[in-house]
Amino acid sequence: MATAQDHRTTHSDDPIRTGRVPAPHPGTAPSDAAGAAARPGSSWTLRLVVVGLVLAALNLRPAISGLGPLLEEVRAGLGMSGTFAGLLTSMPSLCFAVFGGLAPRLARRYGPAAVLVAGMIAITAGLALRPFTGSTALFLAGSVLALAGIAVSNVLMPVVVKHWFPGRVGAMTGLYSMALAVGTAGAAAVTVPLTDALGGNWRVGLAAWAVLGALSVVPWAAVLRGGRRRGTAGASSPAGDARARDAAAGLRISRSPTAWALGVFFGLQASAAYITMGWLPQIFRDAGVSASAAGLMLAVTMGMGIPLSFVLPRVAARMSHQGPLAVGLGVCGLAGYAGLWFAPAEGAWAWVLLLGVSNCAFPLVLTMIGMRSRTSTGVVKLSAFAQSTGYLLSIPGPLLVGALRQHSGGWHAPLLLMAGLMLAQIAVGTLAGRDRCVEDGR
Repeated sequence: MATAQDHRTTHSDDPIRTGRVPAPHPGTAPSDAAGAAARPGSSWTLRLVVVGLVLAALNLRPAISGLGPLLEEVRAGLGMSGTFAGLLTSMPSLCFAVFGGLAPRLARRYGPAAVLVAGMIAITAGLALRPFTGSTALFLAGSVLALAGIAVSNVLMPVVVKHWFPGRVGAMTGLYSMALAVGTAGAAAVTVPLTDALGGNWRVGLAAWAVLGALSVVPWAAVLRGGRRRGTAGASSPAGDARARDAAAGLRISRSPTAWALGVFFGLQASAAYITMGWLPQIFRDAGVSASAAGLMLAVTMGMGIPLSFVLPRVAARMSHQGPLAVGLGVCGLAGYAGLWFAPAEGAWAWVLLLGVSNCAFPLVLTMIGMRSRTSTGVVKLSAFAQSTGYLLSIPGPLLVGALRQHSGGWHAPLLLMAGLMLAQIAVGTLAGRDRCVEDGR
């Protein structure tokens, strides 16, 4: 591993990574480096972007994590079958993969701020409309609308950081990762009490999250309006940055081994996270833990991401190779699985903490996406590729765990699968963590 002095030399003195001077780098357009250094505009615009970043991140998971606690009420209210409910819970990964791939084209044509405004409006509309539909099909359509907005916003978060904060990728990635974790855990914990406070109507309880979505539109609309005044709202790079646009147009992201490593790493960590969210309470309940305690343990596992999501990207951004972090997080996951195998109830809180640490591979991979390209136009392509590929790969994991548990009658076979996936995550995370850039074709 590189020493601390090596890390400072590699990153703090690197003009391209810090964005302090417009020095060109082989394989990237000099004008894009200059643009990154010249950005981000007024301090007022930066404050708006920070507020918008946090509010957008808070809105990227309540449509998903807020539904689970009320799923039984939704099923009863709409006459939803168990099969349809299963389809509903599998929709996020599919929508993230399908709609996330549209983000680069939309960002090139309209600019990141405009696409984020549209994404926040779609989330708000989907959250507000779906509870008041009278059929399962319309409820699914409203969910897809919200998930489409989440998908394009997912992809653009690293782009926003690279575009407006080229010298603070780690710190800003940590900020929005922490906000995303707060939104995820908060929606899971607050939805039921909020529904009770609003009269016990599940429709009103679910729709209430649209208020947060509406708030998130405001700062991005202001950023977009300011960009149009300066004539820069329609592009992801500064006006006249022709060479940067040409370089981005010629980038074949699917030919980059680094892009594939990031995509597979993203998929494996997402699969591990969805398996944990979907099955960890059941593992504990089958071991004799009460339902309320199992739910609390899951909340703690999710909540671990709040402080760690803020710290981990800062640490990762100072390292020349993020592979050791991927290994450390994976080892925590393996230790947690081992505990679930040998003593699921006796050491439950220890396994909860270990799996909570392991789940923080998500902010790590987001940080690496921002560091594996020199340009904001390259980051949008890499982010879309890694997330679309990753979410597609993550779909079978939770389903396979459920099938193995049903056919084996216990948790040993599923835990073996989970351990095998974690070992693969460690290996590919080591590859993804190498100090390379996709513009070099590596």
